[in-house]
Amino acid sequence: MRAYWQDVLKSIYGISAELTRLNGEYDLNFFAKGDDGKNHILKVMHVGCDVQLVDMQCKALHQIKKFAPGFPAPFLVPIPDGRGYASMPDAAGVMRHIWVMTALDGVSYADFKPHSLSLIEFLGRQIGLLDKALEQFAHPYLERDFKWNLTKAGWIRPKITVLTNPGRKAMVSEVISDFEALEPELAALPKHAIHNDINDYNILVRGSLTGMHEVSGLIDLGDMVTAPRVCEIAIAGAYVVLDHEEPENALAALVAGYHSVHPISAAEIDMIYPLLRMRLAVSVVNSTLMAEQTPDDPYVTISQAPAWRFLEGQKIDAGLMRARLRCACGFPVTDAAPRIHAFLNAERGNFAPIMGEDLADAPMGSLSVAASTTPRNPFDLSPQEAALVGQEFEDQGRIWLGYYAEPRLIYTADVFRKGPWKASNRRTVHIAVDAFAPAGRSLHAPMEATVAVVENRNMHLDYGGVVILSHKTPDGDIFYTLYGHLDPEVTTTLKIGQTLKKGEAFCKLGTPAQNGGWSPHVHFQLALTTDGMGDDWPGVADPDELYLWQELCPNPAALLNIPDAKTAYQPVEMETVLEKRRVHFGGNLKLSYENPVMFLRGWRHHLFDEMGRPYLDAYNNVPHVGHAHPRIQAVAADQLKRMNSNTRYLHPAQTEFADKVLSKMPDHLSICFFVNSGSEANELALRLARAHSGGKDMITPDHGYHGNTTGAIDLSAYKFNKPGGVGQQDWVHLVEVADDYRGRFRRDDPDRAGKYAALVDDALDEIAARGGKLAGFIAETFPSVGGQIIPPKGYLAKVYSKIRAAGGVCIADEVQTGLGRLGDYYYAIEQQCAKPDIIVLGKPIGNGHPIGVVVTTAEIARSFSNGIEYFSTFGGSTLSCRTGKEVLDIVDDEGLQENARLMGGRLLDGLRSLQKKHNLIGDVRGFGLFVGVELVQDRESLAPATDAADYVLNRMREHRVLIGTEGPHDNILKIRPPLTIEEGDVDMILEKLSGCLSELECFSPC
Repeated sequence: MRAYWQDVLKSIYGISAELTRLNGEYDLNFFAKGDDGKNHILKVMHVGCDVQLVDMQCKALHQIKKFAPGFPAPFLVPIPDGRGYASMPDAAGVMRHIWVMTALDGVSYADFKPHSLSLIEFLGRQIGLLDKALEQFAHPYLERDFKWNLTKAGWIRPKITVLTNPGRKAMVSEVISDFEALEPELAALPKHAIHNDINDYNILVRGSLTGMHEVSGLIDLGDMVTAPRVCEIAIAGAYVVLDHEEPENALAALVAGYHSVHPISAAEIDMIYPLLRMRLAVSVVNSTLMAEQTPDDPYVTISQAPAWRFLEGQKIDAGLMRARLRCACGFPVTDAAPRIHAFLNAERGNFAPIMGEDLADAPMGSLSVAASTTPRNPFDLSPQEAALVGQEFEDQGRIWLGYYAEPRLIYTADVFRKGPWKASNRRTVHIAVDAFAPAGRSLHAPMEATVAVVENRNMHLDYGGVVILSHKTPDGDIFYTLYGHLDPEVTTTLKIGQTLKKGEAFCKLGTPAQNGGWSPHVHFQLALTTDGMGDDWPGVADPDELYLWQELCPNPAALLNIPDAKTAYQPVEMETVLEKRRVHFGGNLKLSYENPVMFLRGWRHHLFDEMGRPYLDAYNNVPHVGHAHPRIQAVAADQLKRMNSNTRYLHPAQTEFADKVLSKMPDHLSICFFVNSGSEANELALRLARAHSGGKDMITPDHGYHGNTTGAIDLSAYKFNKPGGVGQQDWVHLVEVADDYRGRFRRDDPDRAGKYAALVDDALDEIAARGGKLAGFIAETFPSVGGQIIPPKGYLAKVYSKIRAAGGVCIADEVQTGLGRLGDYYYAIEQQCAKPDIIVLGKPIGNGHPIGVVVTTAEIARSFSNGIEYFSTFGGSTLSCRTGKEVLDIVDDEGLQENARLMGGRLLDGLRSLQKKHNLIGDVRGFGLFVGVELVQDRESLAPATDAADYVLNRMREHRVLIGTEGPHDNILKIRPPLTIEEGDVDMILEKLSGCLSELECFSPC
């Protein structure tokens, strides 16, 4: 058959091509790979196909090219007589209609990931452009009786008896009723030709690792009908929302994109969600009917699953969705909203004071992420903290106000989380104004009101007593105010439906025992509608959904008779900070990620940005025992209250720190030097080596990093060999890093450790040839910037033996690997069975406080003690010594080395499972929480997948997981979180990484 149609394509169209069969429900579809490099699609219509169906599609393609010449639709290839299609017999002599069009690049939306909101918005724009191009298109076949015409979807009402599940039948019946209610409005809308089947297989997407993702084609016009354009949006939306992590925002992005190029009305927007659900109802009823006809076809019922998952599993309120779509397109959240805003602004200053006094001069107090350190643990606000929230602003009972639209970290209950992980989205932004005052303070109605809700919500950190009042403007528009954290006696004094006069006292502020556990205040919130919110209003919003919630619940300052600007929180603007950074700092001060992130708080292994979004920190090894550890804060604060001086004066903290450091060291290392950084420590180690050996030359592995001081950079090939670097000094001799994955000696070589160590002999020969003298060998025990390399066991011991035989000193840089990070080992030298002459420690020993430590032998220390004083002003300061000792104590007291072993094992096991699933992972290596994942284009050549690693880095950041990339080719994912990481966090890393790697399979090569 394929050969027959190849001959037809050549004889009629003059196209020589190799045909490949494509999927098709009724027709024969072929991909034609042309001998001339041009590709086409050959369509052979099913037997008995109405020629008008083909004619309609061919003419529609002409219409699109005429009115939207840049639109990504295929070009029709005419036959020699100019017609768009031909009719001819197939190999069996049966007449078939055939036609040819150009092939478009891309893969189907169904097979492409990620379905980002930006891609969905792009899709909406393309659909809008398509509908504009088809507005004037007419064809008699558009008016056929067709079950997929959404305006005629009511045909499924008598068919729902096919649904045997009573719950499903009731649900679909409800969807149909909602559709029937809007049918008159739908029928009144203008109609024109629409595609009518923009499903995930009729959307082509093109993307690469380094380029933007875009819709490269909308195909298959066979289901075209005449219908209102809102049906087009609803049908496309029905496929966009299926199995999407954020279905509401996905639909909003689609509609906003459409509206940006082909504006729609608020009335049309209000129909989209009911029509979307109706399309899904038609789909499940139709597929169930088909299953009865073809019971042996499992695909029929499998294809229902996503639609049922959405209809049954997504608890999306139609009213809120309507509001969301309006806001996404820039419309008022309700038709009455502009009138209510006008009323509130006109009456500002005339409302009764709800607190019983003028608030114009009331001070503001900020509980924001930027300003407040409450709670200490942003995942667990304690009862004591809740009862004292804002106490720093208390002034003898004077009223003070809390900001509207302020991001806060005090909302820690599970109800505020929007996903399974601690780093999942959470609601953080306060969408009310708080008025703090002593318990018992009376509140007054700002204007005439009717009691809509009065309850006692007595769960911890809930509202306690709460009242919702409804108000009516002179134009008859209704809006609402909410008062939370009240004395619950209000439930006995107010009744639903009761009217209140302007200025009437109706409730009192509750004590912490009455108001949900909070410091006494009223949460005062305005809502322009309760449609979709019910009686349990969210008082806190997701920062990524403020476009909706600030419209639904705007700043209530007018009702307090004060300007909006007084109560409106002004966030720290990242763009402002970024611009000042560009002005004030050097251009080589690098920011992580394509889309930089700004962090204002941290806790253990999480960081929080300016809006309170949490991120899992799986990258920063410096906060070794976790960000903002209370014990370190307490020790530092205590010492700063006392003094902070240097090693020219005696203090027990210095020797106590030294005792703790030495308790973890090999017995032969007994002398400590305290400095301010790892860079300074490596500089000192270099001086020690030269003083003891009498030599100058140093041997070090390639692509190592030892700091940013002059001497340290001279030892760091990672720095000096880069473009613009200072270049290699004549006294520095590089050896190949002992990488048994991609180096010259691989894991299948049992002698690889010795062979890598033998490379030192060449460096020693170089020193001799230049007439130099060896000072020593320095290496990161496990090279980190070199790619999280784990040298073959015994490598360093063999190297050290050669170095010592040549009169050199052996330096182990344990800045990245020391202090229990490896789980099974406190230091990496233990795994290598090596005994260095000097160990260097850096930033992690201070958990971010600037500390460096050099530990060496008494003999080397004596060689350095040449009569010239060694002094580092704040190296070994009392503050640093107490901080460093506390870090080491915490590692022991909290079992963090064991945690590193357990969590590292879980992580490495999970990564190795991913390696079996994703060919992009060439190697997984590490110990404990020092982990590298090397990405390769293929496992034979080991060509580095640099762009893929960069993609994963930035996508993981979008998933709120921070990792890094390293290695000479930047193709190794570096995972090295604080040692506090927990099981759920490890699982989040694995799940999100797996998703990112799956996405990579969708992209064309860069």
